[in-house]
Amino acid sequence: MLVELIVSSLMAVILVVTVGLLLDGSSRAWLRTYESAHGGVPQNAEVIMTTFGSLGRRSNRACYCLYRVNEGVFTPALPEPGYPDSVVSGTAVEFRYWDVPLDASDSHNLMDPAKPATAYALFYLDGHQLKVDYGPYPPGAVPTGGGRRNTTGVTTLVLAQNVACDSGGGPFSHTTVANAGQGSVRLNAVLTAPNSGETSRVATAALLRNIWPR
Repeated sequence: MLVELIVSSLMAVILVVTVGLLLDGSSRAWLRTYESAHGGVPQNAEVIMTTFGSLGRRSNRACYCLYRVNEGVFTPALPEPGYPDSVVSGTAVEFRYWDVPLDASDSHNLMDPAKPATAYALFYLDGHQLKVDYGPYPPGAVPTGGGRRNTTGVTTLVLAQNVACDSGGGPFSHTTVANAGQGSVRLNAVLTAPNSGETSRVATAALLRNIWPR
């Protein structure tokens, strides 16, 4: 009788432990799924791709600029000497575009060859934050030839937190031919969910189709 009681008790304990482990595993799996869907990573990825692509398509291929940033100083990212045809990467890119309509009377003087754009968007990695600055052009985000970014009359938006890129020159890149960028700017970054630690890669490209002056 005593032996049967001990065996029954052990079986009950094993059953309770097993059910507890199953419930704990199911709870953890549900939390991982919930955080993946609502933790901000998918939303941030969509915001990045939509913003980057839409502004790139509106921008002037003739005057965009890729930069490398060191302690707040922006330097144009150029191909290595002797390699005019190569892939160049950087930690920032400035798109310049038109934010006013082209009307029949051309009251904004958009057809002036000395006026390649009316606004700019500077995408850059600031620590582990991917940001974009919006401002009027000219003067642009960075002085000609490089320097510290312009902060006068600028609107800054944080597109995503916890952003990292592969080792190398940065999340932005383009291909140069004869030292000139070809207007297809790529973005490759990794987003991390702060709670679960799960990662998601964002790989997209913006094709700059407008060229002015011709």
